Amino acid sequence: MPVLRSSLGHSNVNIASDTSSLHEMNFSNGEVISEKSSTSLFEKNGYQDSVYLNAANIFQGIHNEKPQDKILVKYGHGPLPSLPDFKDEQFQRLSYELAFSALKYQDVLETILLDSGIYPMQSISDQLTSLVVVMLYDLQDRKFEARENIDDEEQIAEVQEVERYLCSFKTKLAAALARCRIKHDALSLEHILPETIRKQEQRASTLPLYVWVNSLKISLEDVHSTLHKEGFTRVESVSSFGGYSYCLDKHCEDVLIFPSTLKEKLLTLELFSDYKLLLQDKSRSLAVHSAKALLNMDDDILIAHMGSWLTVAHMSVLTNQMTSKVFVCGVKSLAKEAELRDLFAQMECKNIVLLREDFANIEPTDKLQKVKVILLLPRCSGLGVSNPIEFILKEHEDAELLRDLSQGSVAEDKLNSLAQQQLQELSHAMQFSRVQAIVYCTCSVYPEENEVVVNKALASGAEGPKAQPYKLCPPVLPLCCKSEISLSAANFFRLEPSDISNSCFIAVLSRERDPSETVSVKDVLARAAAKGLLEGIDLAKPAKREEKKKKKPKVTQPKTPTKEAVIKSKIQEFLDREMKPGMIESDTSVSNLASSASQKSVNQTNSSVPLKKTVQPPSNSSLPMMSKNSLTAASMQKMFEKHRNIRKPKLDDSVMVLKPVEIVLPPIVK
Repeated sequence: MPVLRSSLGHSNVNIASDTSSLHEMNFSNGEVISEKSSTSLFEKNGYQDSVYLNAANIFQGIHNEKPQDKILVKYGHGPLPSLPDFKDEQFQRLSYELAFSALKYQDVLETILLDSGIYPMQSISDQLTSLVVVMLYDLQDRKFEARENIDDEEQIAEVQEVERYLCSFKTKLAAALARCRIKHDALSLEHILPETIRKQEQRASTLPLYVWVNSLKISLEDVHSTLHKEGFTRVESVSSFGGYSYCLDKHCEDVLIFPSTLKEKLLTLELFSDYKLLLQDKSRSLAVHSAKALLNMDDDILIAHMGSWLTVAHMSVLTNQMTSKVFVCGVKSLAKEAELRDLFAQMECKNIVLLREDFANIEPTDKLQKVKVILLLPRCSGLGVSNPIEFILKEHEDAELLRDLSQGSVAEDKLNSLAQQQLQELSHAMQFSRVQAIVYCTCSVYPEENEVVVNKALASGAEGPKAQPYKLCPPVLPLCCKSEISLSAANFFRLEPSDISNSCFIAVLSRERDPSETVSVKDVLARAAAKGLLEGIDLAKPAKREEKKKKKPKVTQPKTPTKEAVIKSKIQEFLDREMKPGMIESDTSVSNLASSASQKSVNQTNSSVPLKKTVQPPSNSSLPMMSKNSLTAASMQKMFEKHRNIRKPKLDDSVMVLKPVEIVLPPIVK
């Protein structure tokens, strides 16, 4: 490093000017700097006094504590005095970002204080050491230039005192910083950080924005139209991003992806201010879609933790067309409950039920009898998240996670503690006797929090000896290919941290059906429709509409054999999996049900052509009448045997031209 060494021969002022800011070293690309433009005004001229004090208080609670015999810089105990409240989300984010930056460079900043000779500080108590470290990071980030006054700023005595102290020694501090870089033979302080942290920061600088569509307030087609009017262009993939562009996610049909540089622009759009588009990490959208695919028409779902209200709202939006309720645990305060109800009302989410109890203390009750799916998003290390600040703020996680994330790894005892807690929660979920499936999702890259926890829970037999056992099954996502489910990982779904997504691990535990239970035909068809197998068949049509359809039968252009064969095969595969053995004894019965559903799908999805002569639909007298919710095994068997006993007419020499007719399923009597 000859250039750096030669600079030591000049005055200390030259050394100070040679020192570059951490912000420019970490994010030298102009595009990345524009991504952080939401905070650039504060970073360029310094922060408000209240931001410094809040950041110092956060740092006080998460800083790395060293062994007693190695402590050189002492921190006080307890919160800092005159601590102001968070004013808004931007104020909160600025405070966390500043605290996390100081935490990553804690050792370097402490070395600068000691090497410069200004520590111990005679006029400043140890109680303010956290404030000193936080403000020292920001001072060198501004190249030791003076902070400009911010209009309407409320000055805080402690902040003013520390700032005057540091500025009086800025020449010594700049020289100590230069010596630190030379000692580590580092072109920039960024290279002093662990490799995992540098890669994390690099991923965070390019990570795109994921938003999901609130279909209760706007359709996907209207979103495309509105974005087009705002100057956005839809492209095929993230690799085609440029300017005002966006694309569809390849896993979730209601998720859009935008470049990270457009965050400020997006947040000014009416689509976001009116809660029509919601910004949230993709891993949570994957989790709610996996849970929704497991629900029948009347099933309720229980979300084990009140993490992000966005996750709860997304689950509510996806289940709006059903009669399901979304129960959420852990909303304890009345103020929080009122705030959430107001948010959900603005989003038009009406099927959410807030529970006071923690998930660990909740037991199946009368109001939870219809809960058939549990969505479990346990607290995890979050090491697969590129932007930990967003993760902490959006998911309401503990700020202490930043301590581990600042080092790029999690201590073994901490990892074991998290894994044990996750195992307890998953085992507790398995004890709900009426629950049929559990979706377990983390943002961790550690097997100890993922596969190991799931396998231990399955091996423990937590569901009890008399209950049906759980087994792993692949998650069902709207646009997911089977090849993306790793068979070597026993049907787990996983996304590795990359430049386009955070880490995501999903495991679906499904309970085998109780042989004593009858399967509702309505539920089977509803599940098939939820998976896109029936292509738009409306299962909830009232009887009157069905009668009108009988009076006006239409002939539709048949689909290509390949398309129809694909539909039939999908329905056949689904029914084979859903209908328990013994309910439909003959192979042709399943095939007939699949064929009729497939024919219904073909007729509804193609353009219709009127007949010259009206053909009356066949009588439904041969079909059994449905009970209120389901058909018994005996009635279904009788129906199919009656179809098999009908004699086929003998062929004669004359040729009969058969005309296609619409096969109408019997109405559902409620």
